[in-house]
Amino acid sequence: MWFFESKKKGPSGFSSTSTAEEVTQGIDGTGLTAIVTGGSSGIGIETTRVLSLRGVHVIMVVRNVAAGSDTKEAILKKIPAAKIDVMELDLSSMASVRKFASDFIARGLPLNILINNAGIMGTPFTLSKDNIELQFATNHLGHFLLTSLLLDTIKKTTRESGKEGRIVNVSSVGYQLAYPEGIRFNKINDPSGYNSFRAYGQSKLANILHANELAKHLKENKVNITANSLHPGSIVTNINRHNIILNGLVRTIGRFSFKSIHQGAATTCYVALHPQVQGVTGEYFDDCNISKPNAQATDAEMAKKLWDFSIDLVQASS
Repeated sequence: MWFFESKKKGPSGFSSTSTAEEVTQGIDGTGLTAIVTGGSSGIGIETTRVLSLRGVHVIMVVRNVAAGSDTKEAILKKIPAAKIDVMELDLSSMASVRKFASDFIARGLPLNILINNAGIMGTPFTLSKDNIELQFATNHLGHFLLTSLLLDTIKKTTRESGKEGRIVNVSSVGYQLAYPEGIRFNKINDPSGYNSFRAYGQSKLANILHANELAKHLKENKVNITANSLHPGSIVTNINRHNIILNGLVRTIGRFSFKSIHQGAATTCYVALHPQVQGVTGEYFDDCNISKPNAQATDAEMAKKLWDFSIDLVQASS
């Protein structure tokens, strides 16, 4: 089954058992600034810790500032030289995304790496504050708007530093659970036929399609910024908290077959920092290696339609 991880090393020299520290060993991230959404839970914590261990200035973006501050302090106890800031953001709210982006830009900070990591899974049918289905709003649309609002900052940093910018969408192999038609463009907010896990798959499929279309735009404009997506692996985190039965099952099975948090953050850190990924864009990674997703995830027409659809949604909420 897909949640059992292969331990075989791929062309990169890494596998499902590689940890975030191992895949970034010897890499100096000093002078780089990264944003990590969902940095105070699950693999977001480990991503923040390892990037800061490598010298990256990490902006931890969280819904719960108190939890984010606790995470920051815990990391600083082990890595006193770590440079971490905590900023508030609710990805399900377009107003919150706009406020965060405005506040970040006002600080005048550079931005080399944007890691769209935060996510929710398996929620009952719920509409966001902007009347958009919650998983699609949080996992895709919030990150779509955030990326759009910060893109000029990444471009400016890239020009001034001469260093490649990187945008990383943390998707999931769960994208394969999406509805048969992929993205339900005409039924995004329709409770009829809603399935919490198909809706999750739809949002994760959107993460891949977003990265693909963004990579295309950046290439066409000859911008030195890459955009990629990835599956972090099957990991025991609190993302399944909305389904008690699944959460219990995952935690039971996970002890024997799932990745650890240290392994789960490896592909994110690899795509964000490793020299092997220099110039690589529009790809989908699994276990720190390029992987070929299914036909829906490589559907250029659907990616373009999602791009235009997402622009319309965020403009309607402004």
